[in-house]
Order: sequence, then structure tokens, then C-alpha cells
Amino acid sequence: MDALTAALKVAASGLGAQSERLRVVSENLANAQSTGSTPGADPYRRKTITFQSELDRATGGSLVEVSSIARDPSVFPIEFQPGNEAADEKGYVKMPNVNVLVEMADMSEANRSYEANLQVIKQARDLISMTIDLMRNQQ
Repeated sequence: MDALTAALKVAASGLGAQSERLRVVSENLANAQSTGSTPGADPYRRKTITFQSELDRATGGSLVEVSSIARDPSVFPIEFQPGNEAADEKGYVKMPNVNVLVEMADMSEANRSYEANLQVIKQARDLISMTIDLMRNQQ
């Protein structure tokens, strides 16, 4: 397999990984205020994503794969909201362990990585087209 095809495969694996990362971050943001439905119930627990490098034997390149999607074990912040259905007898509610600023930073980084991989694919595609044009002109 040639180097350009290998570059396409590596960049495509990066696109897939960052797409999954964006999905996880979006889910966290969507549930940033999702409390439990009964007093004392646990709210939404933030999800985390972990990547790993996987050797592609066909190209010899390192591909990116999602190794796991797990739950963040950090403690839930507690807020005083006596009118909330999830409030305990003292009026305190367990809130999700989602920090919106962290999630927004993660989303921005994932978006930049996605765009970088997309740019690699565009460049490789252009180089492949140029190679084909050169081969046509030699005939």
C-alpha cells in the first residue's frame, strides 16, 4: 500500500475518533443539569473517552481507536434547591459532575483535531489526483 493511501487511512481513523469524542462531549453538555428524579438519586454522571494507538499491519501506520468510554468517578457537587424533585429532606440536590467550561474546551480541541485530519485527507486526495494527471499526460 502506498504512502498516500496509508495517510488517508490514518486520517480517517482520526476523524472517527474525534467524531466519537464530539458525541461524548455533546452528551455531557446536554445532561449538564440532569438531576436524579427522586430525592437522593444520583444525577447524570459525566462520560469520559480514552483513545489508543493501533498498528495497522497493512500500511504500517498507527491508527487511532476508541479504547473505552467510561464514567467519571468524581463526586457530585451539591446545590441548595429545595423546590427540586431530587432534593433531599434538607433541600440539597446532587448535581451532575459536568463542568461546562471543561466540556467546551474539550469540544474545541476535538473540533480542531477533526479539522486537521480532514485537511490531511484533502491534501492526500489532491496529491493522488495530481499523480493520476501526471500518469495520463505521460501516455
